Amino acid sequence: MNTSFFGELLQSISDRGRALIERRWNRYEHVAQRSEPLVELCEQLLSGRGEASGVALAREILSRYETLTTGPRIAFFEALATRFGTNPARLDAAVEAWRAAPSDATAAELHSAAEPRRQELLRRLNLAPGGTAALVAMRERLMDAMQRRDDLAAVDADFVHLFATWFNRGFLVLRRIDWSSPASILEKIIRYEAVHEIENWDDLRRRIDPPDRRCYAFFHPALVDEPLIFVEVALTRALPDAIAPILAANREPVPVESATTAVFYSISNCQRGLGGVSFGHFLIKQVVEEISRELPRLNTFVTLSPVPRFAEWLKRERGNEQSLMSADDRASLNLLDAPLWWQDEATVTHLREPMMRAAANYFVHARSRARLPFDPVARFHLGNGARLERINWPGDLSERGIKQAYGLMVNYLYDLGEIEQNHEAYAEHRTIVTSSAIRKLARPAMELVPTAG
Repeated sequence: MNTSFFGELLQSISDRGRALIERRWNRYEHVAQRSEPLVELCEQLLSGRGEASGVALAREILSRYETLTTGPRIAFFEALATRFGTNPARLDAAVEAWRAAPSDATAAELHSAAEPRRQELLRRLNLAPGGTAALVAMRERLMDAMQRRDDLAAVDADFVHLFATWFNRGFLVLRRIDWSSPASILEKIIRYEAVHEIENWDDLRRRIDPPDRRCYAFFHPALVDEPLIFVEVALTRALPDAIAPILAANREPVPVESATTAVFYSISNCQRGLGGVSFGHFLIKQVVEEISRELPRLNTFVTLSPVPRFAEWLKRERGNEQSLMSADDRASLNLLDAPLWWQDEATVTHLREPMMRAAANYFVHARSRARLPFDPVARFHLGNGARLERINWPGDLSERGIKQAYGLMVNYLYDLGEIEQNHEAYAEHRTIVTSSAIRKLARPAMELVPTAG
């Protein structure tokens, strides 16, 4: 109700302000597809002081931005990078003033002068009705452009900086998604599922409706009925070692009163434009709290996670004579080149031990050029304080599971008594906390040469 009222208020202010400045826009009607008049409107927005006219201008800018084709849109991003950066003269003056007379006042001016003008522009654009959603979508287009335009990185950094504030944990609302949730939200859960595709409405119902299944999502007041991130949870009696039994259509539900383990088997980010703004660690911790209050018998919180870059890494290592994997293991793993190898029981049996050793070395030793774990899912869970508990192979024999990880899956354990300690060890020293079983599998040697990525 409050969010709706605020949105209607902004709309009303915008409508009144539009009448005040309509003459300014008329001269741009014949060139609405170009970025130049849009840039001039942005200058007007930054220089204006009236609230009503500012909201109306912000709405008009976002509306005209939506009409831009690829070329003018990139030109607009270029203008954000060059024309709406810091003011060098003002910054030089602020530096000199602070050096001459350090004080709170000169420090505040230095801080203000160092901020790119585009940050204030984005703040003012955010005042338009639907402004937050429009800016999230704008950043998606910016991310597309950045695939070939490194010079736009500063603009992207400003988006991330502001989004991190606007989407602060204090503004996020955790909601449970079940079969009674609005159809518009359920449709988005199907669309945004990024780990294990939801085939149809029946498949969705199997994941959120039974008593031993849960789904939770974070929402933000400015993005009504748009989930930011959601997690699917299965209640089980033990650590799972494969995804198929969890997703099976004919599975036997686990009585809630006998469940001891909560399994986070899918975590999906929904808004690509919010990439780089982390919600996941907040989500997992709050879901653990929610489920613990509801089901105090649960004593284990674990993931069943994909390993999205393992196949990429293993293909390179198989041809690397300096690999930590032995020559015998590398030779055995040539069986992975056989068509439909996973359907042959003898092949799977022969591959099991070398695959487990390869996976252990991947997690313990493989690093990016930034000295972080090569695997992005590992970076996420280890950074949140989880422990790499168990390697499961084969755990996912779906087409995607074979393609990205030769069927490998892992369990990350969230031990409530060790989360903070594990997080600090990873944050301070990049320590990869693993179970003793995985450490024994990994070959004791120097780390692998960093892999690009």
